[in-house]
Amino acid sequence: MKELKNIDILIAGEQHVKYIDDINDAIDIASKQRGTGIARRTFEYLQEKIVAGKAIIALEKDVFAGFCYIEAWQEKGFVANSGLIVVDEYRGIGLAKEIKRKAFQLSRTRYPKSKIFGLTTGLAVMKINHELGYRPVTFSELTVDDQFWAGCKGCVNYDILERTGRSKCLCTGMLYNPEWEKPNFKSKNGIKKRSLFEFVSKLKPGAGSIKNKIVKKINNVTAAGKFQTGSYRLFGLK
Repeated sequence: MKELKNIDILIAGEQHVKYIDDINDAIDIASKQRGTGIARRTFEYLQEKIVAGKAIIALEKDVFAGFCYIEAWQEKGFVANSGLIVVDEYRGIGLAKEIKRKAFQLSRTRYPKSKIFGLTTGLAVMKINHELGYRPVTFSELTVDDQFWAGCKGCVNYDILERTGRSKCLCTGMLYNPEWEKPNFKSKNGIKKRSLFEFVSKLKPGAGSIKNKIVKKINNVTAAGKFQTGSYRLFGLK
């Protein structure tokens, strides 16, 4: 059993370029397992992020465990935390949460006035984003930078995004705006907390939607008397 305490979560540097093939292999495996699209990146693209110190990498000694990178768009008005991946054998110990938190902190440090956003189909990532202060939003509230959306071309679901004029896809758009921080509602991290139910209520409706899946899971757990507010067990993260 892997333990989080044995894993180093670092801001990536040039010495980590050697892990790029491992990163892309992990992305390919995850995409096939989930049955949804995760866009593979070129070696050169990831190398640029790593060398520039715009990526987070998780290692157990010299073994690759997880990764995420950040990218500024639209004249640095928006920052994306993208490519979050955890190797299969390191899942279920809270590593994804810690990588995402580190990437969020790096984004806030490098781009303190920028909005931070992401696209995801994963319930686990949505839960982590919610804890960090993200809200679900329509795609129209995200960056209009064509280069960002071009990055979705490596996803198997890109045709949906293209057919809808970039208005919707299988992913849910999530956004953190630093202007949402208000002194009267700050948590210990300075981020306004919202209930999980408020978060769920703003997701896309419809049969088979992410929203319905979350609500069904909440209802099942609540009926069993096992619901714990703020518990990551609800989404299978721990």
